[in-house]
Amino acid sequence: MEYSPKQIVNELDRYIIGQTEAKRAVAIALRNRYRRSRLPQEVREEITPKNIIMKGPTGVGKTEIARRLAKLDKAPFVKVEATKFTEVGYVGRDVESMIRDLVECAIRLVREEKIAEVEPKAKEAAEKKLIEGLLPGRRKNHPDKNSDELREELTKELRDGKLDNIMVEMEFQGRPQALQLGPLGGNETNFGELMSKIIPPKNKKRKVTVKEAYTFLTREEAGKLIDDDSIASEAIKRAEEDGIIFIDEMDKIAGKSNTHGPDVSREGVQRDILPIVEGCTVNTKYGNIKTDFILFIAAGAFHVSKVNDLIPELQGRFPVIVELQSLTESDFAKILKEPDNAIIMQYAALLGVDNIKLKFTDEAINELARIAFLENENNENIGARRLHTVMEMLLEDVSFNASGGHDDVELVIDKAYVAEHMERATKNLNLRKYIL
Repeated sequence: MEYSPKQIVNELDRYIIGQTEAKRAVAIALRNRYRRSRLPQEVREEITPKNIIMKGPTGVGKTEIARRLAKLDKAPFVKVEATKFTEVGYVGRDVESMIRDLVECAIRLVREEKIAEVEPKAKEAAEKKLIEGLLPGRRKNHPDKNSDELREELTKELRDGKLDNIMVEMEFQGRPQALQLGPLGGNETNFGELMSKIIPPKNKKRKVTVKEAYTFLTREEAGKLIDDDSIASEAIKRAEEDGIIFIDEMDKIAGKSNTHGPDVSREGVQRDILPIVEGCTVNTKYGNIKTDFILFIAAGAFHVSKVNDLIPELQGRFPVIVELQSLTESDFAKILKEPDNAIIMQYAALLGVDNIKLKFTDEAINELARIAFLENENNENIGARRLHTVMEMLLEDVSFNASGGHDDVELVIDKAYVAEHMERATKNLNLRKYIL
């Protein structure tokens, strides 16, 4: 990954409005990974990632920044809630599971890359198998043609998609049931895989379309061309060097320790997370993984507890603290229309399936932003998620009545349309002015 920090921020700007400080912090962290990879081995081992804590209310882009960063770097990414480890009866319940999830994510990423590499060969092999399976039936209908001519015809028809909906019978290998055995935190044993080596699973015959059969055979042939052991070793390395773990709701496990109550459990969770963040070795079914160079990004609102309420050892492992700002009315307007995945674009695409062409005026967008901002001010502040509530309310009638059984209909959403369809929400907002 050779993006400069400025380029990383520019890429994040395509999807996330504002929060420049947080974007700069993660951009530096990602670039430092690249810088570290260019250093001699003896120096590289001494440099560990500078983990980040993001402070800010819900819905302002904390998770999205981390997720987009991982996507940009094609890095294994896992999001976990810290509160999951505070369940009744457990103190720090199996915090190592986040590392195992990261390895599973890395396995999927590497496998997809390997499959993409061998896909042309796999498709060629699948095509040959499928044509050989279809050949006897075609030979019966055209006894005057030789096999080479029939193969050529079938190949052309298959590539043109003319055979896609023809039903064929195929044998599918029965897959072993994934029953995991093993103690919490220990190495898992897939009992299904173990038994399949002793008693091979029976093949099952099923009728499928040629298109489905082609997809299945391509996947099967690709599986033969890739080496599972090399995938596992590469995935472990990818998780160790490039992995990103996003720990949400960190503020919920922060708090002054008392002699009784939930705080004891909270501090216990922090102490169990500490060795993972500090650097340790975790056993997984694919092999051991070191956590020393995984980038950890923690996040939380921290409006009740503070970062200083975390145990000092854990604070020391998150040296970079950035504060994300609450979204303003102008931010909401930008979120509606500017990002590559803008909310207005999403709704226009959805209703476009039913031949409704949505168009929004600038006045309508500003009014929706104003309503969303006021709703957050007067109710719980849920950040940009409030825009989905507002948009669902605005387009409820259109979404319900649209069925696609008509020609294209253009619907212009202006300020008057917003006022009419958001009357209930604005009325409630106006009434709240007079409630003490």
